[in-house]
Amino acid sequence: MNLRQIEIFHAVYLHGTVSAAARALNVSQPAVTKVLRHAEKSIGLPLFERSKGRLIPTQDARTLFDEVSDIQDRVRSLRQAAQNMRHGRGSLLRISALPSLGLGAIPDAVARFLRGHEDIMFDLQTLHHDEMVRKLYERETDIAISFEVPLSAPVAHQVIGEGELVVLYREEDMPDAPGRLHLEELRDHKFISPAQSGPIGRVLSSELSRLDVELDEVVSARTYYIAAALVRAGVGMAIVDNFTAHASTAPGLSSRPLQPAITFDINAVYLQNRPPSKTASEFLTLLSEVIESL
Repeated sequence: MNLRQIEIFHAVYLHGTVSAAARALNVSQPAVTKVLRHAEKSIGLPLFERSKGRLIPTQDARTLFDEVSDIQDRVRSLRQAAQNMRHGRGSLLRISALPSLGLGAIPDAVARFLRGHEDIMFDLQTLHHDEMVRKLYERETDIAISFEVPLSAPVAHQVIGEGELVVLYREEDMPDAPGRLHLEELRDHKFISPAQSGPIGRVLSSELSRLDVELDEVVSARTYYIAAALVRAGVGMAIVDNFTAHASTAPGLSSRPLQPAITFDINAVYLQNRPPSKTASEFLTLLSEVIESL
C-alpha cells in the first residue's frame, strides 16, 4: 500500500462511509472508491464489507489499522515538521498533563520557555490517569505529566517534582485554622470526597482508613477542579493537591497542608523507545523549577 492508499483506508475506517471519508479528505467519492479498490487489489484482501449503507472493516482491516494509524501519525508529524521549517519554526513539543497542572504550572512553564525558544511550537492537552497509556501508545502525546506511573506498561519516567495534599476551605467555615490540619479535625465539617479521583484519591482513602477517620461526605467529585468549585459555592471542604489549590485562589478561600504531610511525586512519563528530545528535556527542567516554586 502506498501513502495515498493508506490515507484513504484510514479515513474510510474512521468515518464508515465513502462519502464521509471523501468530505474529511476534501476529495471526490469516486476518487476514494478507486483508491480503496486499488488498495484491496494491491494486498490481495478485501478490507470492508457493505452493510446498511456503511462499510464494515474486515478482521484483516482491523489488524492493519493499528499499523496504519502509526504511519498516519508519522506522516502528520512529518507534515508538521515541514510546516514548521517553512515558517522558520523549530521542534514541536506535544505535552499532556493532569488538569491539576494544566491551569497553572504548565502554562507558566510554557510562557517562560517560549521567551528563550521562540521557534518552538507546543501542542498541549489535559488528560486523566486512565487515558495516559493510550495517548502515549497512539502518539497523541509525547510526554505525559502525571502523579502516577503505570507499572505494567513499557514506559519510562523521570520525577520532576513533588506535590502535597492540602485542605481547601472557606475562611468563614474555619476562621482560626492552624498552620497544618489533622484529618481528625475535619470530622465536624461537610466534606467533598475525591476518593475516586485517581491515585491521589486512593492515597487519601488509604490514610483515612488507617486513622479510622470517617468524614461527612456530602458530594463525590471526580475532578479536583469540580471539588474546588464546590468549596467556593459553600458545599463543604475538600482535600486537593496544592496545584489545584493554588490555581483556585480566590477571596475568602484558604488552604492548609495536612499533618502528617501526604506528598506524592510528579512524573514525566514517556514510551521507553521514545525518550525526550534535547528540547523536551530542557522544557522538563524548567517545568521542574516552576513546580518547585509553587
